[in-house]
Amino acid sequence: MTAGTHVCRYCDELITEPGDAVRVAYEEANTGPGREVWAHRDHADLVEPDPVAMRILARVLIHRALNTPDE
Repeated sequence: MTAGTHVCRYCDELITEPGDAVRVAYEEANTGPGREVWAHRDHADLVEPDPVAMRILARVLIHRALNTPDE
């Protein structure tokens, strides 16, 4: 784990115990490096995926399904 404080993605509270922090995701950035997403150990399985990214992925998959050339 990197040094510094982390904020839980699920409850938006500081994670004060280093052993309680779990890395749940990595968010890419348009410019520069992305950032790691952290959660309390008890909240790690409760963190939902980013809804914006899920909508974009759904649109891409629908577009591909509807515009696939016939074989």
